[in-house]
Formats: sequence, structure tokens, C-alpha cells
Amino acid sequence: MASSDDEGAVEEKENAKKKTIGPLATAWLTFYNIAMTTGWLVLAIAMIRFYMEKGTHKGLYRSIQKTLNFFQTFALLELVHCALGIVHTSVLVTGVQVSSRIFMVWFITNSIKQIQSVDSVLVFLIVWTVTEITRYSYYTFKLLNHLPYFIKWARYNLFIVLYPVGVVGELLTIYAALPYVRKSGMYSLRLPNKYNVSFDYYYFLIIIMCSYIPLFPQLYFHMLRQRRKVLHGEVIVEKDE
Repeated sequence: MASSDDEGAVEEKENAKKKTIGPLATAWLTFYNIAMTTGWLVLAIAMIRFYMEKGTHKGLYRSIQKTLNFFQTFALLELVHCALGIVHTSVLVTGVQVSSRIFMVWFITNSIKQIQSVDSVLVFLIVWTVTEITRYSYYTFKLLNHLPYFIKWARYNLFIVLYPVGVVGELLTIYAALPYVRKSGMYSLRLPNKYNVSFDYYYFLIIIMCSYIPLFPQLYFHMLRQRRKVLHGEVIVEKDE
């Protein structure tokens, strides 16, 4: 789910089955997480500066669009990290969460310029930014074996509010896109055609919205269980992902 704490839904399994990664992998992961922390900090500063100068969020998305596209797409490397085993998280869950973010960026807000200034876009941008700064800084300090408690606390507490707020922002943004998608017929394939296949992007988006109903509670309550385990030391027995 796009606004979830990404790998947070399945991380911390290393407490139960920890592997020592090599120095090269550690160096790469440290560089990657520092780069991503920096990227999202740049986005945060750009957003604050834009609002201070303009006094409105209208036009904000267009001003940060290239930077957002780059760093959100760069997160695809997290799938590589999982596949190579240097990060002990589920490839499937990480794939769903990373791809959902990329879908929101490239196939919703980037493709439908008419919705870029709606309030819900600002909502999920703020949520994503705070979440990612917290997440990547957590990974960075943990790799450096110097994790401040306040970052650990933020990592496992802020999502309680940010996750549902981000989901609402994403859903409202997709909903705002529906009239433009239906009117333009974008990304749709009508019959007859040489492939003898039809696809309606409008109904596809409705299906995507409905998919949040079963996925959100599962990921959210799993993250709450991880929170209890990490912050309070509870032993939680879960099925393998």
C-alpha cells in the first residue's frame, strides 16, 4: 500500500533469523539510505520553501515533480536488495508497497495534471515525506550501529497516524482522477482492436481503490505488532511471510 511504512510491514525479522551481511553490502546499504534520506529532506525543504514563497500549495507538485519521480522510482532498488538477500524482508510485500507508490506517482498524479493541486495530493506528499525521512534515517543509523532512541520511537509511533492519513490522501486523489480518466479514456483499450482485448483504466482504478479495504487492515495491524515487539520487547509468533 502506497503510504505504508514500506518495509516496516515485514522488517525486524532479523531479530529471529539474523544474517551477517558483508562489508560491501553494508557500505552500499549505508550509502543508499543516506542518499534516500537526503533526497526526501531535499523534497521537504523544497515543499516548505515553496509554501513560504507562494502562500499556497497550488503548483507545488509541479515544482517538485522531477525530484519526487527520481527518488520514488529509485526505491525499486529495494526489490533488488530483497532478492539478493542483503535485506531480510519479503520481496512480495516490498514489491507491492514500492510499486503502489510508483503507480501513484507515474500513473495518477504525473499523468493527470488536472489533479496535481487538489488538497489530497498535498496530504499524501506530506505523509510520504515524513515517513521516508524517518524510515531511511532509521536504517542509516542502525547500519552505523548508532541508533538514537528518538528515531526508533518515531519509526514505530508516527505510522499510527501517518499511515491511515496517507491512505485517505491516496484514495481521495485516485477518486479525484476518475472523472478525467473516464472522459479522456486514457490507458484504456477499446474493442474492436487487433488484439481482441479490452481494458478500462477507469474501472481498474476503482478496483485499486477497493483493494485498500482488505490490504490496509492487514498491514496496519502487522505494523502494530512489530511496534509492540520492538518498543516493548513482546514475543510475537507469526506465520512466515
